[in-house]
Amino acid sequence: MAEETAIETTVASEEMDLVDDKEANGEKRAREEEGGEENDDGASKKPKVEKSAEEERLEKAQGEDGDGDGEEEVPGPAELGPKKFGSSVEMFDYFYSFLHFWPPNLNINKYEHRVLLELLKKGHADPDRKIGSGVQAFQVRFHPTFKSRCFFVVRDDGSVDDFSFRKCVDSILPLPEDMKVKPDAHKSLGGRGHGGRGRGGGGRGRGRGFKSRN
Repeated sequence: MAEETAIETTVASEEMDLVDDKEANGEKRAREEEGGEENDDGASKKPKVEKSAEEERLEKAQGEDGDGDGEEEVPGPAELGPKKFGSSVEMFDYFYSFLHFWPPNLNINKYEHRVLLELLKKGHADPDRKIGSGVQAFQVRFHPTFKSRCFFVVRDDGSVDDFSFRKCVDSILPLPEDMKVKPDAHKSLGGRGHGGRGRGGGGRGRGRGFKSRN
């Protein structure tokens, strides 16, 4: 008789445990359906929302655009023969300083000859036409029309032609907007702005009395 009572008590206890488990599971499902999920310490956490590939791509692009402190990125670096430039402005200043330092009608030294030849090859819109039969020398001359200093290429056949170092620089490394060639100005003559000086004005380069800036 005592054994039967003990068995009935055990069965009743197990049935109550099952009821308690069902109620607990029911409460948990209700919380999950309401948008929450319990972690180990009982706190509710939100379910993870999957992002589409397009959303991830846009977020990545926005993150890349937001890098830095908002300053405009300066293009660079670049190499022209033996000379290296960290930015388009540095390249512009180098040639501007050279143009306004080198004596007119004098062949440019071998070092700057190599740099100018690379500038012409890499930056000019039609280098083959400008080089023609071959480059015998480069000179700084006064433009016959505008009376301003300009780089000239002296070809092997004796013909000469001027070219815009500013356009060449801008083609290799884009210049800031305020330094680009304007349609209403003869920027091929090397001036910065309307007759303004370059940031590197008065600088020195290599060669006869001309040391290149590193």
